[in-house]
Amino acid sequence: MSDPGLIEMDKEKKTVKIRNRRVHMANERTFLAWIRTSIGIMAFGFVVERFSIFVKQVSYFLGKEVSLPSRGYSAALGISLVALGALMGVLSFIRYKKVEKQIDEDTYRSSLILDILLTISVLAIGIFLVIYLVHSI
Repeated sequence: MSDPGLIEMDKEKKTVKIRNRRVHMANERTFLAWIRTSIGIMAFGFVVERFSIFVKQVSYFLGKEVSLPSRGYSAALGISLVALGALMGVLSFIRYKKVEKQIDEDTYRSSLILDILLTISVLAIGIFLVIYLVHSI
């Protein structure tokens, strides 16, 4: 005959495994959301960096001579955004692996470093763009 205690332990282990699987999937979805965010930031950086070239070409097409700096602020901002997006991708992978380990060890503690970095970056970029646009009027 089988021991009822063993059957109960097997059910409990199976429940924990299913719950951990769901938590791991949620962790993976969060990681993928961070990756999408970092790709979006890099794409925006590329667009910003190429914006001055676009403006120059449109001015040539319209026959108007526009004196723009060769690379100016848009290049610096664009390159910074691409670098920020790449950094966020690396940090999100580090966070994903750290949380994965914490889930397995049942010692999860939240970390704010990636959230704070994104918030400060978006705020700084927003302030810079507002100043840039106000001065270009």
